[in-house]
Amino acid sequence: MMAWRAWLGFLLTSQLSVCRAGSAELADGHHVFPGESIQAALDQAARNPTNKVVKVHAGVYRPDSIRQALIWLNRRHDGVQLEAIGEVTLTAANAELADPQSATYPAVVNHVVFFGDGVSPRTVLQGFTITGANHFMTKAPPEVEMDSSLPRGLFFYADGGAVKIFGRSYPTLRHLKIVDNYASPCAGGISVQHAELGGGGSPGAVVLENCVFRNNRAQVTGAAVDLLPGSSAIISNCLFVGNVANLGVNYIDANKPVPGFTNSAPLTVFPRSRALVRNCTFTGNRNAVDDLGNQSVYQDCVFWRNNLGNAFYGGERYELDVEDKARVTGCFFGGPVLDPNRVISNSNNVFNAADPTFDAEFRPRATEYANAGFRPATR
Repeated sequence: MMAWRAWLGFLLTSQLSVCRAGSAELADGHHVFPGESIQAALDQAARNPTNKVVKVHAGVYRPDSIRQALIWLNRRHDGVQLEAIGEVTLTAANAELADPQSATYPAVVNHVVFFGDGVSPRTVLQGFTITGANHFMTKAPPEVEMDSSLPRGLFFYADGGAVKIFGRSYPTLRHLKIVDNYASPCAGGISVQHAELGGGGSPGAVVLENCVFRNNRAQVTGAAVDLLPGSSAIISNCLFVGNVANLGVNYIDANKPVPGFTNSAPLTVFPRSRALVRNCTFTGNRNAVDDLGNQSVYQDCVFWRNNLGNAFYGGERYELDVEDKARVTGCFFGGPVLDPNRVISNSNNVFNAADPTFDAEFRPRATEYANAGFRPATR
């Protein structure tokens, strides 16, 4: 009996040490523990023709060097599924490496997560809290994008503090908490830059499901999410709360007679872009959605008192600003709607809506909201 117990103890200890070394490939995926490299596991999964799952165990994962992203996925990582096991935080911050005198302290990467050219919807990011971006920017190697010939300008390096999605890149992002990120000019949270592929907009769409965007900030536009020209996203069952843009001078188009995006919102849809937004809740932000596209759809969403102040520019707070055309149905509005082309139907939506009486997780408890807005989802 003693010999059996000794052998069993040796076997369990050996298995644990292999996992902790960061090189374990088990039947259910590649496992990463605190102190180990997520990027190394992603690269290992990319080389594996069948085992594409990377499971990251509970803890905080931060950059160990100053670079463009904490982790990155592009063509060679297509089909990899990166999953959090337990409470896992990915952060842009490392106070030991950052310059305490810099306004970007303690961030040391441009983006926490970067998706590059050649990523299909089979590539999944799921279950993480992503935080700590603070407008840090470097163009120094190692480069995060190795496949695309698309031009890399300011938006490539600076937008998307939590997540940057660039080029022919259409990942699926689920059950994320995008919290307390800042970027300048745009998108402290997620920036999508499909670069008007083929001249007619994106042939695919990024999928955002069951995500929470909270307390993200941007100097100019899209505090939580921005869709740069020609980009597409499907946003389902997501919560936007406490997000603020326009925190400084709009230096993107400041030389125009009337600078645009000086009264921006947590979700910004640029011209020739398209958002399909379903069962989402926007509350307690500075504005909710500004949409300059012409094909967007807003369905069964709740827009409630997005009237935060404290920004560089003034202007009337609003729930939804549709400059061109969009299809809006089953939505509830608790504040002003800017609709110069009168595309939002009074009969298919509720204006001056009653209080949804949110619970602590922002479920609307009022009975008329039974089919509208965000509901927390379990993984």
